[in-house]
Amino acid sequence: METENTQYSAAIYCRLSEEDRFKTNENDDSNSIVNQKELLTRYCLDKGWTVYDIYSDDDFTGSDRNRPEFNRMLRDAESKKFNVILCKTQSRFTREIELVEKYINYLLPIWGVRFVSVVDNADTSVKGNKKARQINGLINEWYLEDMSENIKAVLTNRRKSGYFIGAFAPYGYKKDPQLKGHLIIDDEAAQVVRLIYSLYISGMGRTAVARELNARHIHTPTDYKLAHGERYKNNYTATHDHLWRYFMIGNILTSETYIGNLVQNKAHSISYKTKIVKPTEKSEWIRVENTHEPIIDRQTWDIAQQILASKVKPTFESSGASIFSKKVFCSECGRAVRMSKGGPANKHRRYLRCSTKYYAPEECVGVNISYDKLYGLVFSEFKELISQMVDEDKVSSYTTIRDRSHEMLEYYQGEYTKTQAAIEENTRYLKNLYIDKVKGLVDDETYAELSEAFTAEKNDRIKQLSQVEDRVEAIRAETDRAQDKLDLIKDYVDCNELTFEMVRIFIEKIVIHPKKPYSREDKVEVFWNF
Repeated sequence: METENTQYSAAIYCRLSEEDRFKTNENDDSNSIVNQKELLTRYCLDKGWTVYDIYSDDDFTGSDRNRPEFNRMLRDAESKKFNVILCKTQSRFTREIELVEKYINYLLPIWGVRFVSVVDNADTSVKGNKKARQINGLINEWYLEDMSENIKAVLTNRRKSGYFIGAFAPYGYKKDPQLKGHLIIDDEAAQVVRLIYSLYISGMGRTAVARELNARHIHTPTDYKLAHGERYKNNYTATHDHLWRYFMIGNILTSETYIGNLVQNKAHSISYKTKIVKPTEKSEWIRVENTHEPIIDRQTWDIAQQILASKVKPTFESSGASIFSKKVFCSECGRAVRMSKGGPANKHRRYLRCSTKYYAPEECVGVNISYDKLYGLVFSEFKELISQMVDEDKVSSYTTIRDRSHEMLEYYQGEYTKTQAAIEENTRYLKNLYIDKVKGLVDDETYAELSEAFTAEKNDRIKQLSQVEDRVEAIRAETDRAQDKLDLIKDYVDCNELTFEMVRIFIEKIVIHPKKPYSREDKVEVFWNF
């Protein structure tokens, strides 16, 4: 409960989950945020509290754990820069019951920070208020789940009705400002799409088309969006190298968007609590024809599809040559190398080549090595490393680490048990002290002094318990690593081939260097994980 002598320094937290249509500038606070700040500031004034700082997250949901101001506030709370967090409602702080328990009901009391929400009367200083806070948390959690299902149902219905659902229009199109969910042709980008189809059906391969676009200095789809002011971002934007590539041409040649059809729902999130997505089964894709004006006529599309079908090659998985997939890089440009066939004289051989040489020859001289030669070099070096690990001294060192870790683990597990017992004993002291106060055996001043001392000691023990838990986890990890070394030696010492699994476990990356002039010698660097 609040007492007359309590001096409160408040952190005001505001949040809005939807963009405000009435913002005059994207950097302005929304009307709702302004109203929250005014309400909470006035509340502090009425209570006689000082305002330490105002933390404001605009356009973030209550289930987003990466809210920048929210996390800054929690860091300040742990540093004890204020002693109360004030929100309009508990849902402004979080809609997740897990975070309610973690912060409002556990960590904030340990940090000495009171939580107050004005509208729904959540207050950690009020005895018996915890159940109300937990009920609020459950209601907010159900709200999130129901809202997620409702949004999915609405989006599915709109997709089936032929509306485009996406943050950014496909390359070659832009969103119709007059009709939400409708695509209209972007003339500038559409010319490039038509050029791609024209070059391809004239006889150029996908790599040759990409090389031609690079030679003409035509923006890639990502660069085009960024150059036109779109805040475009995907998983590959950070590593984007500004070059047209084989797969980009393939994506455009196989997208039905360019003949006026929409194919959507190709991926979906695994839960409303995470942004992680996974591919949707093809049978669940939503396909609607004639939803917008086509860029490519049907005859051109059919010719392109026939050419693509005639050039389908067996996968490298079937040839066994894929074990180095995404592990081999060019020393000149740093990009991953591609697998390819040899020429007519040795068409059954496989080679690893840097494709940048073909897309943009002025940027890279290219590297290449036969798959068989790379396999032999890597396997030979692997066998040598394994033989070194079999050395008795090395095996003994791994065994010593494992055994020492077991001893340390037993010690810290004992410390963990003792610390837990100390916390429980401290809790009993606090309960007994309170009972003695109620019975009149302890006066208020003595109770306050002893209670503060016991609480401080209990908090220290909780921190100590956390440190012990971290140490136990570190020791277990060290034990596992030592055991893994022993297992690896046992499993692979007699291996007679290099497998996909072994490459993934043991190799971080492989770098291929260009051959020296008039030399057939290959320079290969293997970066091992042990």
